[in-house]
Amino acid sequence: MSFKVRALRPSETMLFIKSQWAFYKDDPHWVPPLLMDRKKLLNTKVNPFFRHAEIQLFVAEQNNRIVGRIAAITNAMHNATHHDRVGFFGFFESIHDQGVATALFTAAEQWLRDKGMDTIRGPVNPSMNDECGLLVHGFDGPPVVLMSYNPPYYVNLIEDAGFGKAKDLYAYRVTQETYRSDKLKRIFDALIERKKITFRSIDFKDKHQYRRDVELIKHMYNTAWQPNWGFVKMTDEEFDFLANDLKQIADSSLVFFAEIMGVPAGFILALPDINQVLIRNRKGRILKGALLLLTQSKKIDFLRILVLGVLPEFQKSGVDAAMYSEIGTRGLKRGIVGAEASWILEDNEMMNRGLTTTMNGDRYRTYRIYEKRI
Repeated sequence: MSFKVRALRPSETMLFIKSQWAFYKDDPHWVPPLLMDRKKLLNTKVNPFFRHAEIQLFVAEQNNRIVGRIAAITNAMHNATHHDRVGFFGFFESIHDQGVATALFTAAEQWLRDKGMDTIRGPVNPSMNDECGLLVHGFDGPPVVLMSYNPPYYVNLIEDAGFGKAKDLYAYRVTQETYRSDKLKRIFDALIERKKITFRSIDFKDKHQYRRDVELIKHMYNTAWQPNWGFVKMTDEEFDFLANDLKQIADSSLVFFAEIMGVPAGFILALPDINQVLIRNRKGRILKGALLLLTQSKKIDFLRILVLGVLPEFQKSGVDAAMYSEIGTRGLKRGIVGAEASWILEDNEMMNRGLTTTMNGDRYRTYRIYEKRI
């Protein structure tokens, strides 16, 4: 097979974005991204991530048809935080051809070596704070909001290109039926009363209070996640960029703080699984996506628990279990039948144990971060 890999110019970003449709046109589980969201994400002048990161897009072409694509990414804050020289790859797509995949990785690896990197890791799109990980188990349905998706054969393409596992990320499915028994409710209620735990929703309407809440979440997120593998603190600009995006789809009742005797101890961010609606927007058009969300959002019956964070001094207080209980209660009021808690690092014993034993969660999907010395 004759093909050519070339680096794209910034003006060709939309070519890169739109090429994804060719790889998934016959896949009923794929949820098309909104074109404008992808354009904003990859805009190096708009996305504050690129204040400390660089990206180069590549495509593989055959007879004027794109048969593969990849992005090579450097992240100076990651390297400064972890004292390494790791570069990243993301937005990987390829036809089922090892030659194409290997050529794309070779191009990304050379670009990263030229930038002084000695390891390539991914997929991250474009960072660990965005969609990341390759789906390696659980291909039986569409991904939930802000989770990645790929065909099964990508596993072989990446591993046969010399990559090995760096870390697995777990996704758990929890349903109202499996954990909301009368016995568990009594246990949770007793815990909440004994520890004097109260809950307060984020305030989207009061601008001043919202700003204070965002600052509190930012502090909690950067503090609670500090010990985690691969974690890099988000800058103020990055956090605000993400918060403004999430605010468009969030329900304030599903974003709340847990306080112990009035002191903030943790927070939870859950999002309605808008992918249940957006999967019908096959061309990724912003207007149709907005119309679907406006008219069909009440039919969404699943959540993604995107973030659950507890400050270190409260991590053995049971406040995490209390927040899971509360999100179930709040979800029930709006017709939610279940949720995905994702993603969880494979070696995060506290979270995995809590989701398995306390919440009776089903670990139904696994995503993998790969790496390779270059």
